[in-house]
Amino acid sequence: MVIAKKLIPLLLVGALVGGCSTTITNLTPKQTHKTPSNLYTLEAAFNSRQQSLRWESLKPQVVIDDKFYPMRLTKLMTNRWETVVPISPGNKIVYYRYKFDFNYNAFGAPPQGDSAMSKKYRLQILDN
Repeated sequence: MVIAKKLIPLLLVGALVGGCSTTITNLTPKQTHKTPSNLYTLEAAFNSRQQSLRWESLKPQVVIDDKFYPMRLTKLMTNRWETVVPISPGNKIVYYRYKFDFNYNAFGAPPQGDSAMSKKYRLQILDN
């Protein structure tokens, strides 16, 4: 009986965390060919089951080193975001992350801010 009492809170926490899961999916290929403009498109999908999330407040960005590049909603899609980033001509490998800032409704309080960060991804730029 003591074990059951200890497991119930853990199960409830697991259900709450699982019910609010957020997923950031990288839609950018791992490799691309060098472009004359040195501009490259990065794209991600954002999905969340967090019912309190205020979708209109999403502010997605690509993070490369200490630079932030704002993303825009992809046409005809509701959860896909893209941006074009400049990459130095001599740079053959770039590491980047996606960061999604957003607001959510809090119980008895004004909307609160939060963010979700993706894992680090690698883009290899191939010579033509």
